[in-house]
Amino acid sequence: MTTTNLTPLPQTSVSHCPATHFTHLTPRAGNETSQTISRAPVCVRVLQQEARWSRGLMAGLRSGSGATTRARQRGHRAAGTLPTLLPLLLLTCCVRCSAAAAAAAAAKPSNIILILADDQDVLLGGMTPMKKTKALIGDAGATFVNAFTVTPLCCPSRSSILTGQYPHNHEVRNNSLSGNCSSLQWQKGPESTAFPRYLYKQKYQTFFAGKYLNQYGKKDGDVGYVPPGWDQWHALVGNSQYYNYTLSVNGKEEKHGDSYEKDYFTDLITNRSLRFLDDRSPQHPFFLMLSPPAPHSPWTAAPQYQKEFADVKAPRDGSFDKLGKDKHWLLRQPVNPMPDSSLTFLDSAYRKRWQTLLSVDDMVELLVKKLESIKELDNTYIFYTSDNGYHTGQFSLPIDKRQLYEFDIRVPLMVRGPGIKPNQTLQAPVLNIDLAPTLLDISGVNLSSVNVDGQSFLSQMAPSLRNGTVRPVFLVEYTGEGHPTTDPACPKLGPGLSQCFPDCVCEDAFNNTYACVRTLNKDHDLQYCEFADTESFVEVYNLVSDPHQLENVWKKMDPTFLQAMNQQLIKLQSCQGDSCRDIK
Repeated sequence: MTTTNLTPLPQTSVSHCPATHFTHLTPRAGNETSQTISRAPVCVRVLQQEARWSRGLMAGLRSGSGATTRARQRGHRAAGTLPTLLPLLLLTCCVRCSAAAAAAAAAKPSNIILILADDQDVLLGGMTPMKKTKALIGDAGATFVNAFTVTPLCCPSRSSILTGQYPHNHEVRNNSLSGNCSSLQWQKGPESTAFPRYLYKQKYQTFFAGKYLNQYGKKDGDVGYVPPGWDQWHALVGNSQYYNYTLSVNGKEEKHGDSYEKDYFTDLITNRSLRFLDDRSPQHPFFLMLSPPAPHSPWTAAPQYQKEFADVKAPRDGSFDKLGKDKHWLLRQPVNPMPDSSLTFLDSAYRKRWQTLLSVDDMVELLVKKLESIKELDNTYIFYTSDNGYHTGQFSLPIDKRQLYEFDIRVPLMVRGPGIKPNQTLQAPVLNIDLAPTLLDISGVNLSSVNVDGQSFLSQMAPSLRNGTVRPVFLVEYTGEGHPTTDPACPKLGPGLSQCFPDCVCEDAFNNTYACVRTLNKDHDLQYCEFADTESFVEVYNLVSDPHQLENVWKKMDPTFLQAMNQQLIKLQSCQGDSCRDIK
């Protein structure tokens, strides 16, 4: 029998089948390497089999030795069907190909991006400059109008986000090393079981860029320390900066100067995240956590945005420049009314904060465009939030956070992604300790195996995917920070204070230590707080009738109610895991 070689099938006949996946190496912790295996497209392999079958058939047709006339006639009939048969084979192949691709896409967990701003309020207009972010995330998904931090300060709040735990469980008390911020105790304990490690085990490609924890890289572990769970690590050493900073890049020191093109930190985070998306392996899901410095001080905007919002001033409504006469002593000490110098300062800070956020708005737009271009947008959850709120003149406090009031504990939260219907405004309270379990829920982790105090809110924004419950009460807690000696510029104040301004108005103190029960449901909107000080001071607010918390109604409340709130607070302050979610 004579054999005949057929011309190879042209590539155009399978151009709509999935492209070949090439080998891609991703650095992992230690000496591990994740690798995407090179493989031929499904349709190419099927067509190769069909081509081999056709070659055999044609060879038989063209060979006359030992063949009967009937056989030749059968062969000619078969040969006549080949032009019709091959398109059918192609169609069958590519249907199989498309089905296989769809099955593979369905099997791959969704990608996740978490964007964490620094000190961005929501009550005082902090989201106003972010028109692109609101359109691309909020309008395209869900906006949570009752999102809270469980502690209004950077390091303990970020530690709660990473662990899904209240501060009394992860034990990070404030921004200092002695307050357990990025300490060896933190690294060996709570950080070792933070959510990035679980995502890593789920085969996520993980990327971090931005501010991590305020004391990271400054002492314990230095820049060579990379927390577990991260494939790519681009972390700021210390607190937020826009220029002249140091990064730990996968454990190696990288210094930056004051060139906008090379060093502006928000843009650097954006550019490196886009590069990561280009270099990723398409076979595995990815997780990016991007933590820009904005709108934290020193409020250095990109050059093109430094003249924006020239006429904007801090809002003068609500509790602005109101005397905190019935509040904790720290709120009773500011000068009231505020001097013109303080007003000028806080108005300038307010404008600059907005200016810095415009670069974050650009970041969101570029990320969404990149996800569209690599055809991953529809399979990616994008979260946007902040570590805590902020105040600018409320109760005559110039600028800061750390206080128990709504302006400091409420944060922006918007999410878009698979299963989330657009233009949703959700009322149920969500906490920053809920972020970790929600991310793990999306990734497929069994939440019963994870030690978290929070709960997934995937059911709230995508009820078609999950069932869930809404918590009736939650805890807000903070440990005050102070200096052991008196500030020489303010000798009359004595020791124990910190964050003091030139006019001797201080934003924090050792005994600015409090815990609050926050009740928010269809029947109640209440806050009950106790201070750990010599006064055993209590503040209670009915936010239905007093949304700006102008009147402390503690002395007007029924003693039975106060006792019940005290007992609820005691339970919350000692809760762990399930017991934090079960308190009614």
